[in-house]
Amino acid sequence: MFARRPLSPITRRRLAAFRANRRAVVAGWLFLLLFGITLFAELIANDVPLVVRFNGQWYWPLLFDYPETVFGGFLPTTALYSDPAVIALIREHGWLIRAPIPFSYDTIDMALNTPAPAAPGLTHWLGTDDQGRDVLARVIYGFRLSVLFAALVTAGSVLIGVLIGALQGYFGGRVDLVGQRVIELWSGLPMLFILIILSSLVVPSVWWLALIMVAFSWLGLVDIVRAEFLRARNLDYVRAARAMGLPARLIMWRHVLPNAMVSTLTFLPFIFTGAITTLTALDFLGFGLPPGAPSLGELVAQGKNNLQAPWLGITAFMTLAIMLSLLVFIGEGLRDAFDPRHTALPAGAVAGGGA
Repeated sequence: MFARRPLSPITRRRLAAFRANRRAVVAGWLFLLLFGITLFAELIANDVPLVVRFNGQWYWPLLFDYPETVFGGFLPTTALYSDPAVIALIREHGWLIRAPIPFSYDTIDMALNTPAPAAPGLTHWLGTDDQGRDVLARVIYGFRLSVLFAALVTAGSVLIGVLIGALQGYFGGRVDLVGQRVIELWSGLPMLFILIILSSLVVPSVWWLALIMVAFSWLGLVDIVRAEFLRARNLDYVRAARAMGLPARLIMWRHVLPNAMVSTLTFLPFIFTGAITTLTALDFLGFGLPPGAPSLGELVAQGKNNLQAPWLGITAFMTLAIMLSLLVFIGEGLRDAFDPRHTALPAGAVAGGGA
């Protein structure tokens, strides 16, 4: 058995400071709960049955495609489970388990009794959009896609921003001077306009949009990391490690980077929210994800274009407001937890210092 390494006093104080911020703790748990639910979107909202029992055999339509002839139909093509005739064939000689929301994000309900967009009801809990697609299913898939996209952009931004900031701050001199001039030129470019131009020239995709956004999002981290490395490179323990002959890469990795990551972590939630808002804006303008993708920005655009269907705009607003508010509350909690004015207090005084 491996012995559990005890937490350092400063880590315990940071955890205590974060827990003392009740709003950040509640926001963190709510965000994890919502994201955890959306991770299983295929089991919650899907027009394909989860499992089928037909003529004594098991079928898994969620994992494999089956022709309609398997269930007694006439067409050799993949079974269309949204067709009532296919469902009747299956139930005649077996049973099936469907998702709680029997619509995927791209399923068009052909059995609507009213013109699309249809108002909320028992079949579509949040109504449908102007193409007859279930709004709740698109929100579930869109929430997951937005969070994963923002996580990808944030990870790439941290990797590039920390690397460039560390090199500038540790070596200084010409490296820092040239780096600062390049950053000044790069940061002067209008990111949103470049994203729109590039998105109109290439086929949009999640990976392509993430790559373009990473190319600009790392700029916000460079100054923070650079300042930490400039401050720490002349400290006694760093100078001692350099005098002992330790390579620069090891000094930066072992002795300077851990201190720089403290300020970097407090900045991450705001990069995260920035990536979500930028993706939403691009989708709203029509330069984001491919058509048909579960996009929250596209839902905002539908709310603007269909003022007679207020549930579209209200759903889009509430989804984005809740998501971004939770992320901002988490970011504020992390910022306070890593604030030296809080962590310098005794562990018992943190919880009482909220006033």
